[in-house]
This record gives sequence, C-alpha cells and structure tokens, in this order.
Amino acid sequence: CYNRAMNMKKELEIAVDKVLKGLGITKPSFRLEYPENPEHGDFSCNAAMVYAKELKLAPKILAEKIVAEFNKGIPSHIDAVSVAGPGFINFKIKARVFAEYITTIAAGDGEYGWGTRDAGQNILIEYTDPNIFKVFHIGHLMSNSIGESLSRLLQATGTNVTRLCYPSDIGLHIAKSIWAMKMHVADIPTEDSSIQEKTDFLGKMYVEGTRSYDENPEAKSAIDALNKVLYEKSDQHVNELYAKGREWSLAHFELLYKTLGTKFDAYLFESDMAPIGMNIVRAHIGKVFQESEGAIIFKGEDHGLPPSGDGSARKARGLHTRVFINSHGLPTYETKEMGLNMTKFKQYPQTDQSIVITANEQNDYFRVVLKALSLIDENVGTKTKHIGHGMLRFASGKMSSRTGKVITAEALLSDIRGLVMEKIADRELSDTEKEEIAEIVALGAIRYTILRQSIGGDVIFDSAASISFEGDSGPYLQYAAVRANSILEKGRFTPKHAKSPVLPEQVTLLERLISRFPDIVERARVEYAPQAVANYLIALAAEFNSYYASHQIISNTDPLSSYRLALTQAFLTTMKNGLWLLGISVPKKM
Repeated sequence: CYNRAMNMKKELEIAVDKVLKGLGITKPSFRLEYPENPEHGDFSCNAAMVYAKELKLAPKILAEKIVAEFNKGIPSHIDAVSVAGPGFINFKIKARVFAEYITTIAAGDGEYGWGTRDAGQNILIEYTDPNIFKVFHIGHLMSNSIGESLSRLLQATGTNVTRLCYPSDIGLHIAKSIWAMKMHVADIPTEDSSIQEKTDFLGKMYVEGTRSYDENPEAKSAIDALNKVLYEKSDQHVNELYAKGREWSLAHFELLYKTLGTKFDAYLFESDMAPIGMNIVRAHIGKVFQESEGAIIFKGEDHGLPPSGDGSARKARGLHTRVFINSHGLPTYETKEMGLNMTKFKQYPQTDQSIVITANEQNDYFRVVLKALSLIDENVGTKTKHIGHGMLRFASGKMSSRTGKVITAEALLSDIRGLVMEKIADRELSDTEKEEIAEIVALGAIRYTILRQSIGGDVIFDSAASISFEGDSGPYLQYAAVRANSILEKGRFTPKHAKSPVLPEQVTLLERLISRFPDIVERARVEYAPQAVANYLIALAAEFNSYYASHQIISNTDPLSSYRLALTQAFLTTMKNGLWLLGISVPKKM
C-alpha cells in the first residue's frame, strides 16, 4: 500500500498515545519527527520532554519508562527503541519494511504520494489575476507558480479544486491606455498582426497614458472622465477600443497559461463584479459602511482592526479605514472584491474554503476586505483565506509597469531559455530536442527558484544559478530524474523486477527518504508550503546521486540488481510526482 510509510508513523503515534494514557495523560499531544542524523533512528519523539513536569519525573527517566511500556506491545515493524540526549525517544524501522515498501512503489501505477486527507473537501483557489491592456509581468508569473503549486498540493490530498482567475478588465489603468490609443489610432495594429505586436502596443499605450496622467493636469482630467465613460459604456468608439484591447489581452494570456501548464476552470471579471459590489456596499450603509465627504468608507478600527502607528499619510484616518465607493460614485478595488467573493460562494455553494493568492503588498487591504465580508456574511468571511507572497527581484530592484521598465514573464522565460540553449549547445541532440529541453528546463528553473523558499518572502533571482545542473536548482532535480530514467531504460526495467526481488539486509538513506514523501506532501498542503517539497526533493536527488555513485545498479551477476532497479524506479516516481507538485515537468533528455 502506498501509504505504508504514513501508516508506520500513525501506528507509532497510536502506540505512544496508548502508553501516555496509561501513565495518566488524558489527551496526549506530541510530535514524531525525522532525526537529522539517520543513525539515531527513523522517527524521534519528544513526549518525555512534554510531560516530564506534569508526571513529576526527569525527562530521561520518563523516556525510559515510556520505552519500557512501549516494548510490551511493540508494533511488528519496529526494530529497536532507544533513549537519547535529555529524553528523546528514537524508533528504528526494520530494513525489510522499507525494502518491501520500495518494491510496492516501483510496481505501482505511479500515483505514489497522493492521499485522502481532504477527500470530499471543495476548495476554490484564485491566482495570477493579470490586468488586461497591461503586460503579463514576472509578478503574475510568481502568483501563477505559487497558485498552481498550491492547487496541486490540494489535489494530492484528495481535495476537489476549482481554479479561478480574476482578470482586471475595468478601472483607471484601462482609461489611461484607451486615452493614449485615441491619440494613436493610426498606429493600432491590424487584426492580421501577431498577438505579441498587439499586446506590445497596449503596453506602450499604458505607459504613455500613465505618464500623461501623472504629468499633465488636462490629461488627468480627461482620463478621469474617460474612466467614468468606461463604467457607463456610453461611448461607442471607446467601447470598440475597449473590446479590441480586451480580446487581445485575453488571447495573449491563454497562450501564456498553456506554456505555464495552468488551466483555469472559470474566469470572474472585475467589470462584472463592480455593480454587484456596489449593490452590496450601498445595502449596508449605516450597518457596516458609512458616508464621508461624498464617499462611502469602511472604518476597520471600529470593528477590531488596529489603527495605524506608522506615521504614514493614512495615520489620520487609520490604516484600516478604506474608501469603497469614491466621491465620483465609482467603486474601488475593495468594492469589487466584495462582489467577487460573494459571487464565488453564490456560484459554488458547496465551497469549504476559498483561497486568494496576491502579492503581500495587499495584506492590509485584504484584512479590511475580509473583516467587512465577515460582518455582511460570516460564512464567506470566515471561509475566505488570503495568502500574500513576496516579490521576484533582480539587482535593479522591484519592477514597475508604470515606468515601462517592467520585466515581462515572456522576457524572463526567453532569457533563461537562451541560457539553457547555450548550456546544451554541444550535446548530440536535434534542434527540436534542444528547443523542447530548453522550454521545459527554463520553466523548471524559474518555478523552483520561486518555490524553494517560504511564500511570504521576496525572491532574488540569479539567472546563472537557476540553470545549474548541480546544486540547489530545478534543472538539478530534472537531471536526476532524467538520469534515473536512462538507467531504467538501459536495464530494461519492467514491473517484474519489483515483484519478488532479492531484498537487501540493510537499506540506505535513499529508501528512508522515499518513504517520507507522503508525509512531506501532507505537511506542505497543511502549511501551504511548497518549499517543503522543494527542499525534500533536493535532499532526495542528492541521496540518489550518492547511491548511483556507490552502487552498481545494472548487473547480470549481482542478485540485488533487480531490487536496485526497483529502487531507481521508486526514486523516479517520487521525483516526478514531487516536481509535478511544483509545476515542473521532466524532459526526456538533458
């Protein structure tokens, strides 16, 4: 059974729990962890330190007492139990248990690591959320990488996942772009132009419109008026320019999603959410919202959110006081967000949780929105979870689409693809093979760099390090998988190799690491931590490479050859599944 390693842990937890209850602990709570030094055992327990004071015993004395009781009904898969240090209890699993587990994985259907922890749960996850009329930049790429990985982790534990995207298709940024388009009607690309030409033009228009809005009072006034016209849809020419740009942007995004391996189940557009949000806000004036100087605001401080203490311009009115409908009668992002989240639960009434992925610059903004939501509909407010991520940064600092110095997702992918092509230029591969490898490896390099650390922190991108075939990188993991696949092809591995092989008397750290995968997947899902998978895979790849260097896997005379091929297959299955969780594919060759 694929979950045998998980069962090892569960059986241990049950056995230790039973012992602690026998010693008088009503509701035991302790941790089983993997020791850093494998010589100490396969699992380590801190129960003696946790309950020493309550039972009025020294931790080491209590640990020895727990071991003595444990040994009276020791589970069949336990080889030895010992006490270490100040009172840690270490458990060693029988080598044969690991070896048999490996053969089960090797002979299986490839779905190793997937569990049923969240079976029956329905979770919505919204991510990427690009802006039409603007470029798809590396911030969107970061959101997409995180959102896609979290979606796959949810799926791996049995969740029914609905992927949602919330493109911004209304607002001041579009008014700026269309204002500039009206100045350059003769330069608008024809329908025969490529998608790239069309979206490049839109990007230039946004930059020009933004510059004029910031520097020219007359242009600012005209763009503000145009923004209102966009909401009202009262000008035919403006509507036509808007429809054209919207169509181009969405077509461009679809091409990028295909490259990124993301397929959204539904799109919820900002323009559709605006009127819904307006109705919600207006219906709750006096209860949740209040009027102020012609605008409608939400005073978060009145509902338990702390006031600002940062000395910013918002200090006078409080960090958590926000405008939901401005003095021009137009909805802000907050109001559209209200409409969006209420709509999600209306369209998907069986939702158990709704997750929203954005840059962490919006953390405070979401605290206010979720507080307002919970006051209007507690079900929606409490079941909506916001996860903020850091920025993808380079030596020049944070990107900016306002100045035109934005780094697009395509530009980054193209640059890394080019570096990979240089790296494999002298290899005996066809041009088509090289292009395919470069595409897969480039995306893997970027995705791994984004996902190898905790979601909330900024990521400093180093192009050369990202494509290294050695060390802490996506290509290093892909290369280990390709090597394993090559060995299996050379050894002509078939499931029969895993059915009744001669098993080794001792196992290595490689078998132990492979057995931990289901536990790693579950922890990564519970903690919303793709980095747990990334860090695990680096350790796994390093151990496989070490095993490969010290063992002859293919042999016509060694009786352990079939087992070693099975172990290689188990490694490959684990590595491919782990990379899939990160949104990374494995090329056929490297």
